Amino acid sequence: MPSLFQQIQAGKLWDFHGGIHPPTRKAQTAQKPIGVMPLPDRLYIPIRQHIGVAGTLLVSTGQRVLKGQPLTSADNSMAVPVHAPTSGIIAAIGEHTSAHPSALPELAITLSPDGLDEWRVQYPLNLATTDKLSLLERIQESGIAGMGGAGFPAHLKAGLTQPVDYLIINAVECEPYISADDALMQEGAITIVKGIDILAKLLNPKAVLIGIEDDKPIASAALKAACSQREHYYIRDVPTKYPSGGEKQLIQLLTAKEVPAGRRPIDIGIVMLNIGTAFAIAQAVLDDQPLLSRVVTVTGETLRQPQNVLALIGTPVIDLLNFCGYQRQTAEKVIMGGPMMGFTLPDLTVPIIKTTNCILAPSVAELPADGNETDCIRCSACADVCPASLLPQQLLWYSKAKDPAKLDEYNLFDCIECGACAYVCPSEIPLVQYYRVAKADIREQQREAVKAEQAKARFEARNARLEWDKQQRMARNQKLAQAREQAQQNNGSSNAVADALARIKAKQAEQQALPAEREHILAEREAKKQQARDYQAAKATETVQAIKPEQLVAETPSEPIDKPDKGAAVAAAVARAKARKAAQAAADQQAQIADAEQTKQPEAIVPETVAVEHPPADPRKAAIAAAIARAKAKKQADSETT
Repeated sequence: MPSLFQQIQAGKLWDFHGGIHPPTRKAQTAQKPIGVMPLPDRLYIPIRQHIGVAGTLLVSTGQRVLKGQPLTSADNSMAVPVHAPTSGIIAAIGEHTSAHPSALPELAITLSPDGLDEWRVQYPLNLATTDKLSLLERIQESGIAGMGGAGFPAHLKAGLTQPVDYLIINAVECEPYISADDALMQEGAITIVKGIDILAKLLNPKAVLIGIEDDKPIASAALKAACSQREHYYIRDVPTKYPSGGEKQLIQLLTAKEVPAGRRPIDIGIVMLNIGTAFAIAQAVLDDQPLLSRVVTVTGETLRQPQNVLALIGTPVIDLLNFCGYQRQTAEKVIMGGPMMGFTLPDLTVPIIKTTNCILAPSVAELPADGNETDCIRCSACADVCPASLLPQQLLWYSKAKDPAKLDEYNLFDCIECGACAYVCPSEIPLVQYYRVAKADIREQQREAVKAEQAKARFEARNARLEWDKQQRMARNQKLAQAREQAQQNNGSSNAVADALARIKAKQAEQQALPAEREHILAEREAKKQQARDYQAAKATETVQAIKPEQLVAETPSEPIDKPDKGAAVAAAVARAKARKAAQAAADQQAQIADAEQTKQPEAIVPETVAVEHPPADPRKAAIAAAIARAKAKKQADSETT
């Protein structure tokens, strides 16, 4: 029995499950040459047009850029830059409606062309002398992403290190109306084959398989002529059936291999790229021309001149429609993409991006509005035509129930959203829309779960770091304690004795200094007291001397006094003693106050308790009283004599 490779060489083809045969409606554009439209007034260039992350902005508002100049930088392996499609001025950098089914705004660069179409300096590469790493860098720097599907960065596919058995070039343009790749193959077959040569050098496959539908005879002939001198390049005309252009379906058609659920084609030794991607790679490497434009099919009955147009990336959809003679209708809708997998545009200023292959502007009669959704009748037609062998009915139920576990069990993410199930559904259920919403919800839940895991990991790492710091501090403290203990043991008792002697000497010096200081303070205090006593005695003497004898006589009776009375003399003596004692007490009090002020001891201001029967008297009054007593005694003595 011949091997698989021998069967492939012999031209054998296989088939995949399901599929449908809708009207192709490609004749009105496939036989026309590619049109080139004039520069639009504005170009809206989203900074992310691929699966992955956006690059970092390199330009600012008001800056002039040249054609081919990078507007963002690729600082991540999952990032590819965008470039200026023509020379002009950066008019704005802000939000703009995205070319996505959600129509959510995204960051975009608004470029105002200056009409000069002035190129930056270009540096073509020589394929024969350029190494693989330089080729991959050029592909990434040129901003090339997959142009036939979701926009996966081309340099990642071309730089795979796993062994590759087959490099498949997807030239199957199976969706109705779309003929952009057909026109590109007719006019650029040689450039496409050069791009395939570059990919073959990078991946080194055993064979190159180019799949093309059998309803494109001119394109197939052009490719066969361009590949005539290449060995192991096989062009295969596959039957026209939708969706034979799906990645897994085309692999099964050409190699009989099936990609397992949740796996990638490289896991079975296969790499697939689109025919437009190969064309862009050849331009980037051989001409240093980044991905600035692409062929777009502009068709529909509302257009007077439907055709394939070479449009700059960032061209608004309305400019393409007007270039092809758009005739607006009241209930018209414009679709980006084909009628099976495309989505309706809410705004005609949405720009053309790297993955846009068709703009469809059908009339109401050509593409009637969707009917009202009714209940599923369980006819199983959706399961019969599903190319991924899924169960669309069960996926619909679990999508409505928001049951991610069941959706994962039934392989929701194997759905390629081809729309075959919705096409045959008699209940007109928009199955693909339900699946898209369910996928978006699951992706959001997965992102939240990843964020939660990252937060948990950061929290645990912080706790571990704090615990490690605590253990390190404890270890350092233990080492220091052991070092101090060891030092004390090494010094022995000599240090303890020296410390004790030092303390005793300090105490003795303190005790010797205190008595001398105390004696000095007491001497000063006694001097203050003596000064106060001398002052009071001097005041008392001055008071007594100031009293006149005639004042004393005026206060006594005018009677003769012959001889003194002994009792009166005693009373006068007692009065004089009391006066002196009062004067002494007052002097002592003044001395205490002065002493307290000198030594700054507030408690010394309060005098000690003195055993005195009466409060201190005025010395002047005491002297007067004594004089009166003597006068009375003399008077009494005189009366007794008479």
